[in-house]
Amino acid sequence: MQQNQRFFITVDDLSTARGETGVAFDGVSPEYLASTLQDALRETTLWERWRAGRDDPDEVDPASGAVDPAATVTATLSNLRAEVHVTTSLPHAILRHRLDLLIGKNWKLRDVSSA
Repeated sequence: MQQNQRFFITVDDLSTARGETGVAFDGVSPEYLASTLQDALRETTLWERWRAGRDDPDEVDPASGAVDPAATVTATLSNLRAEVHVTTSLPHAILRHRLDLLIGKNWKLRDVSSA
């Protein structure tokens, strides 16, 4: 595992931020997004649902289902956008994939630092 990193992410409009059908985020509050993303980083449930929907689930790289049971996510509303803080040992590529599954390309990475 990598060293923990802190990611600062913003989402301009949670009410329209949706990812892939069948696994997309379905809320509007930053707190619910934080809880949903934290679960997606700590557990394989979201990844397993996504993998099951692939044409050939056995071809999905199992490493893309990595989890970090200690990942933390907080989110608040500021200036009409969600500000999300993620601390995890997972690589950026996995965080990006989980975010894309949940809210599509409706997020922006603002900063990354060591935790």
